Parts: sequence; structure tokens; C-alpha cells
Amino acid sequence: MTLPPIDPTAVLGGFQIPGIGSLSSVDPTGATGATDQLGVSSLGGAAGTGGGFGDVLVQQIGKLSDLQETAATASQSLADGTASDVGSVVTAVEKAQLAMQLAGQIRTRASEAINDVFHTQI
Repeated sequence: MTLPPIDPTAVLGGFQIPGIGSLSSVDPTGATGATDQLGVSSLGGAAGTGGGFGDVLVQQIGKLSDLQETAATASQSLADGTASDVGSVVTAVEKAQLAMQLAGQIRTRASEAINDVFHTQI
């Protein structure tokens, strides 16, 4: 039994968070060689080819960590009085907050999907 691919543009409607990129240009068929705005290629690569889901996940967690570090540095500079632009500090903190909320939602949805698969009766 083959499950049809999920179209992220239909589910997310082209949802975009600054610093993370848009999910509207991801190839819903998972075709190898597809490149989205995140710069990730070969999303649908076969296991062991180095372009799989795990690699994408590691890259995105790294970007999330970078956003968190940038926000922490910017807020520290604001507290020290060395920040020259308050707007950029607020923007950095909001980007980090939205990215963390998205990561939490993705984790929750993945956990629910795994539970659904485990509870599926054959």
C-alpha cells in the first residue's frame, strides 16, 4: 500500500518565517534534486545517500540554534546599552521566538503522527 505524498503548500499555505525560509517551494513529490528556499537539495533522497530527512533536520536545528544565539546576543547588547538599533533587537528576538514555536509544533505533529502509526490496526 502506497500513501500519497503530503503537499506542504496545501497544509501550510506557503507559511514563511523569516530566518527559516518558505515551505511553499518544497517539491511535494519528494523528487531527488528538488531545492527549496532553504537551500536544501535532494529532500527525497534514498536512505544512505546523504540527502535524507535526517540531514535536513540537523541543518534546520542548527539554524534554529543560530537564531537563538543571535537573539541572545542582541538582547544582551540591548541590556548593556551597546545596541544601536532597538528594532533589529526586537526583530531578532521575534524571529527566534517564532522559529522555536514552529519547531515545537513540528515536534508535536510528528509525535502525534508516530502515535497514529503505532495505533493503526492491520
